[in-house]
Amino acid sequence: MPGLLAKKIQMTNIFSDDGNIIPVTVLEAGPCTVYAIKTKEKDGYQALQIGYGQKKDKKVNKAQKVVFEKFNLKAPAILKEFRNFDVSQFKIGDELKVDLFQVGDKVKVTGKSKGKGFQGVVKRHGFGGIGMTTHGQSDRVRAPGSIGASSYPSRVFKGQRMAGRMGNEKVTVRNLKVVKVIPEKNIIFVKGAVPGAVNSIVEINK
Repeated sequence: MPGLLAKKIQMTNIFSDDGNIIPVTVLEAGPCTVYAIKTKEKDGYQALQIGYGQKKDKKVNKAQKVVFEKFNLKAPAILKEFRNFDVSQFKIGDELKVDLFQVGDKVKVTGKSKGKGFQGVVKRHGFGGIGMTTHGQSDRVRAPGSIGASSYPSRVFKGQRMAGRMGNEKVTVRNLKVVKVIPEKNIIFVKGAVPGAVNSIVEINK
């Protein structure tokens, strides 16, 4: 199994055996339940659909309810597919827990970054503003300045850095080291920061 779904609990720090302080993110990884198994013979590829958490009954539509009740499973808060590995050892209803990971493993974590709404060029792109080396206006500190469209090219190039919606995007952070695992609580500590707000769902992959 290449990964799990997890909930971001908090950021904190812990001490290593040699007394160094390590910044870590605490994740509740699982337990995740297997909801569907895709095979090459039937679906053309191998994958597991795993679910994390539990959705309120009133938020589950009838079609989903029929499928989940067929296997005597509760509707998950989130479903995610993990592809391209051997699924022969799994069956629907299996629980996957944090013991999938060991101290020292390198993992990548994918999540949705915090949404910051509509932001200007200084915050969104790091423009200098007044007194800095590039961009900004002399009389308006956080304005974007010239966008370079005059008689040529008489248009604004695609991708021009301007004010706009910031955050709320899929972000992957790679090569995070697992520094501690608490199997009885399904807690995993990874060194560094992971995307998303507290209580958001992230995906951990080996």
